[in-house]
Amino acid sequence: MYKLLIRPILFCFDPEKVHYFTFSLIRILSKIPGFSSIFRWLYEVKDSRLETEIFGLKFKNPVGLAAGFDKNADLYKELSNFGFGFIEIGTLTPKAQDGNPKKRLFRLREDSAIINRMGFNNDGVEEAILRLKNNNGVLIGGNIGKNKVTPNEEATSDYEICFEALFDYVDYFVVNVSSPNTPNLRALQDKEPLTELLQTLQNKNWAKPKQKPILLKIAPDLTDDQLLDIIDIVNETKIAGVIATNTTLSRVGLQSENKIEMGGLSGKPLEKRSTEVIRFLAEKSNKSFPIIGVGGIHSAEDAIEKLEAGASLVQLYTGFIYEGPALVKAINKAILRRN
Repeated sequence: MYKLLIRPILFCFDPEKVHYFTFSLIRILSKIPGFSSIFRWLYEVKDSRLETEIFGLKFKNPVGLAAGFDKNADLYKELSNFGFGFIEIGTLTPKAQDGNPKKRLFRLREDSAIINRMGFNNDGVEEAILRLKNNNGVLIGGNIGKNKVTPNEEATSDYEICFEALFDYVDYFVVNVSSPNTPNLRALQDKEPLTELLQTLQNKNWAKPKQKPILLKIAPDLTDDQLLDIIDIVNETKIAGVIATNTTLSRVGLQSENKIEMGGLSGKPLEKRSTEVIRFLAEKSNKSFPIIGVGGIHSAEDAIEKLEAGASLVQLYTGFIYEGPALVKAINKAILRRN
C-alpha cells in the first residue's frame, strides 16, 4: 500500500516539508488508542532468533534506523513500532543550529536516491535529552558532531560536551566525522586528529563506572589506505566498532536531473560501495571489531549481502523512505530464513 498509494502522494511535495508532515502524522496516529499496536502487528517480527548481542548490548533484531531521520529524538518511540531493533538519533551538536540554507534535500527518483546538504540542523543536545528522559525500553544510539562555527582545532571539545551530556541517556555513541555537509569536517578523518579525538572520548568513557560503546561513522569515499588507517585507529583506541558508511560525494552513473546538487548522496547508488567498504574492513581486520552496515539497502537481499560481507547489524534511511516500513519486516524475515 505504501509504494502504490502513499509514496506517490508524498513524493508530489517538497521532501523536507514531507518529512515534518509525516512526523506529525505518525505522532497523531500513535496517540490514538490502538494505533501503535496496529503498527507493531503490521511490521514487527518477534523471534528470539533475531536477538543479537553486539558490543555488550542486546538488540531485539539487527535492523536499525540510521541517524539523520530522527535528529532531535522527537519520534524514537513511535518509530520503534515499525519493527526496528534500535534507533539512532542525531547528529546532535552542543548548541542548536539551523543547518544550511533551504532548499537542501533532493529526491533522485530515477536513481532511488536522495541528496542532502542539511548541515547538522538540530535543536542541540540538551533539547534531545529532555525527550530521551521519557524513554522506556527503546535501544538508542547517540550520533554526535561539532557545531559549524567550531574550528577543527577545537572540535574535540564539542564531541566531549555531547558525550558527557548524553551519556546517561543513550546505549551507544557514534562519532560522526564523515558528513560532507559541514565545512572541513571530513578532515577530522585523517589519522592523527581522529586518533586524538577518539582517544579523548575513550579516556572519558573509561573513567565512568560503566562504559558505553563508541563507534566511528566513516565515509564511503575513503581510499584503501585510509581504510587501513581506520582499522589501526580502531585497534589503537579500542573503540567498539565502525558504521560503514555515511553518504557519498560520488555522482557516478546517476540519471536524475538533481544529480548536480551539492551534498551527500544516499540510497541505491551507494549500495555497492558501502558493501565493498564493509567487506574490506571485515577481511583486513580479521573481523576484530563489529561493523554496522548502512547505505543503499532497498531490499531484504541488500541487507543480507551486507551481513554476509561482514556487518553485524544494518541500518536503513533512504530505503525506508522509498520502500516503506514493510522493508524492516522483510529484512527480519529474510534473516530468519537465513538462520
